[in-house]
Amino acid sequence: MMTIFSAWLGLSIEFVHPYSFLLLPLPLLVYWFIPAYRTKKTAIKIPFFDTLMTVLGETPSEGASQLTPSWWQRVILIISWILVITALAKPMILGKPQVREQFGRDVMVVVDLSGSMAETDFVATKANSAEGIRAGQRISRLAAAKQVLTDFANTRQGDRLGLILFGDAAFLQTPFTADQQAWLDLLQQTDVAMAGQSTHLGDAIGLAIKVFDQIYTQDQDASQPTREKVAIVLTDGNDTGSFVEPIEAAKVAGAKDVRIHMVAMGDPATVGEQALDMNTIKRVAALSGGQSFQALDQSELEQAYATIGELEPALYEATTYRPKQTIHHYLISAVVVIYLLTFFILTLKRRVTKQRERAAAIVGGSDHD
Repeated sequence: MMTIFSAWLGLSIEFVHPYSFLLLPLPLLVYWFIPAYRTKKTAIKIPFFDTLMTVLGETPSEGASQLTPSWWQRVILIISWILVITALAKPMILGKPQVREQFGRDVMVVVDLSGSMAETDFVATKANSAEGIRAGQRISRLAAAKQVLTDFANTRQGDRLGLILFGDAAFLQTPFTADQQAWLDLLQQTDVAMAGQSTHLGDAIGLAIKVFDQIYTQDQDASQPTREKVAIVLTDGNDTGSFVEPIEAAKVAGAKDVRIHMVAMGDPATVGEQALDMNTIKRVAALSGGQSFQALDQSELEQAYATIGELEPALYEATTYRPKQTIHHYLISAVVVIYLLTFFILTLKRRVTKQRERAAAIVGGSDHD
């Protein structure tokens, strides 16, 4: 296909069948190589034709006459032919470039905000001027989690991220969105114990499953491949009274193809809580098809999310296209309008001429009388 950019119109026009323009010189070939059509007229044969032509001083010609078009007829024919050939080439007006994005994976990040997340047993591996954190400074578990999750989110190009916070109860902080900056802003607004002091891990997993079900029921396009569903749960304690046990929630997640990666951080013994139930954390990950990680410091936490990033590479596809609108029917319509207008003008002219002739005849008859 050929594209012509009409700068003076501010349009982009593409011809689907550009080779149709090879037909443009066809009328010239017909004019040069095919004899013109001649109209025949009746005649009387006489035996003294040569003598008559000599007396009259006329030169004999063939017994047919060739019609010669006037200049305006030639112009109409040329314009009509150009329009017809251009219509055969099927011109298409190209619209502004559009981007079609296809997101491959939905990632729900589940963060524990129980009271133990305020324990300052992590050391920052890098400075964060926005939060006033210096490299090597002791920070809380939640602050360490925010740093690592910020780096993790910046690597998820094309994924939709969601955020669930839990403590005494679980609630949805951020629905699935491809706007990573908005997701990070809402993450930074979180604080320890804003959801309560305890750790309802099972309820948080159940809410994540519910959100996946609601989203896929509302906007899943049957023509598009199903997006992968991943949940990453970050916690530093045991489940303390969920309505749904974490193991049971993991079984439901596995049945609904929600893969859960579990990240256990910190040492709960430093704040007098029970030791992490790593057996439960590992079973939750295994039942849903995910993996479990334990991070006792910032480096291990970063490594855990780096490994998850490798296990769940971002799936993203963006295609650019330009909507097309054909205009060939307008060209054919223009040809029809030209001929109808010409026919109307000639008919009107013929009627006016006849009326003038009749009026002249009436005037001439009156003068004769």
